[in-house]
Amino acid sequence: MRPLSSLALAVSLSLPLAAEAAPPLVLAVGGEPETGFDPIMGWGRYGNPLFQATLLRREADLSLAGDLATGWTLSDDRLTWTITLRDDARFSDGTRLSAEDVAFTFNAARDGDGLTDLKVLKEARATGPLTVELELRHPQITFTGDLATLGIVPKASYGPDYARHPVGAGPFRLVEWREGEQLIVAPNPYWHGPEIPFPRVTFVFGAEAAGLALARTGAAQIVAVPPAEADAPPEGMQVLHVPSVDNRGVMFPMRPAGGTTAEGAPIGNDVTADRAIRVAVDQAVDRTALLALAVNGHGAPAHGPADGLPWDNPADRLSETGPDAARATLESAGWTDADGDGLREKGGLKAQFQLVYPASDSVRQALALGVAEALKPVGIRAIPDGRSWDEIGRLMHSEPVVFGWGSHDPSEVFNLYESSLAGRGWYNPGFYANPAVDAHFAAAEASESYEASLPEWRAAQWDGTTGFGAKGDAAWTWLINIDHSYWVSDCLDLGPIQTEPHGHGWPITQGLPGWRWTCE
Repeated sequence: MRPLSSLALAVSLSLPLAAEAAPPLVLAVGGEPETGFDPIMGWGRYGNPLFQATLLRREADLSLAGDLATGWTLSDDRLTWTITLRDDARFSDGTRLSAEDVAFTFNAARDGDGLTDLKVLKEARATGPLTVELELRHPQITFTGDLATLGIVPKASYGPDYARHPVGAGPFRLVEWREGEQLIVAPNPYWHGPEIPFPRVTFVFGAEAAGLALARTGAAQIVAVPPAEADAPPEGMQVLHVPSVDNRGVMFPMRPAGGTTAEGAPIGNDVTADRAIRVAVDQAVDRTALLALAVNGHGAPAHGPADGLPWDNPADRLSETGPDAARATLESAGWTDADGDGLREKGGLKAQFQLVYPASDSVRQALALGVAEALKPVGIRAIPDGRSWDEIGRLMHSEPVVFGWGSHDPSEVFNLYESSLAGRGWYNPGFYANPAVDAHFAAAEASESYEASLPEWRAAQWDGTTGFGAKGDAAWTWLINIDHSYWVSDCLDLGPIQTEPHGHGWPITQGLPGWRWTCE
């Protein structure tokens, strides 16, 4: 990524697009999408697709409302969604959006090889100018989430260069993208939503230090800031800590060592295959201390993959925690320190493992170090090991890894723990498998509605007997949920803000069309 020179930035931010009645907006809120702005390839899965409209949208309270859709129903056999579209939606080139565009987008996403996984879709078909049927191969209630995240593209003009020249029916149109430097967007004059008060919005890319400098000089109105810097905003700005389900946790390999993937990566770990080790880790970690260490206290303890969301099950929390509880768990399972060296053993196997984290991520490094320190007094040796993502992709089936997830959709829980997904890409890397959990997932997906599915999602975490959570198989030790911290201009009203998902895709911009200037 090339740094944007101060001169180039000053010039670019001062260039008007036209006569402007209100000031433009400048944001430095994270990295740019390397693959561009194509929703078929995954753009918009976390946060706001910006250029494209979706069939549904999530409100600030995460409830679903219509965007392009004015009506949506699911057939009694749970296989066919029928969508009715609004009649005033237009793409940013002025052409009307029709059911053919929707059907084309969903079919293309089904057949594509990007992050948007729609293999469950059998066929999308236009049944009228403003009606679409989306037929599934099998019931999957989490398909509702795709209705809220897949941006619609124009069938007539979609092509190989779409990702860098997007045309959509969303609130903004692309004006200029200088890769590695900045993105300039302007309101889509054909958008069906309310008037946007910003004549243009500039997203500035570069190092964190560049964004902080822009804020301190008054050149940017919203800047994503690291935890260590967050509580000292410059004059004219205030700090905003947005709660999130952007979690960090330790994923455990579940099988004993032995075997390899098709690519030759090792599978399994004899130490973490023992449930007592996994439960002891969950008991021993001090999540409050980890928050202070890793993110300056800006966040919340994490106990599951979806804390506070409707499909979370708080009954899964362990009641006995702390070093003494961890030591008791290990002792009862036969992990003892017979030679007094501080490291427990069982049947000649030492209670130690590598604790892998991405070397480029200071927060995950701090978490790995903090977990390692917390485990020393209970007799477990975790050895922090910073690696590249390519190396992690090879090690993650055989060594614990500090991963980050967090979504507004329970399908992510399915992806983390469903046995049929074991070892498929980044999903279920520990090869977790529990038939009872799979059965709860299947029942959830076959539910008649999202609301009806919630008890089954909760039961998959803990049903009173088993589950993927800490009281059951303890397949992960979840550590913290990270607040997303921003400096925001005193003259900017952001309105209601969502609990944010994982940090990809500029989630702060979810409500951008409704932001308003408050100063003259």
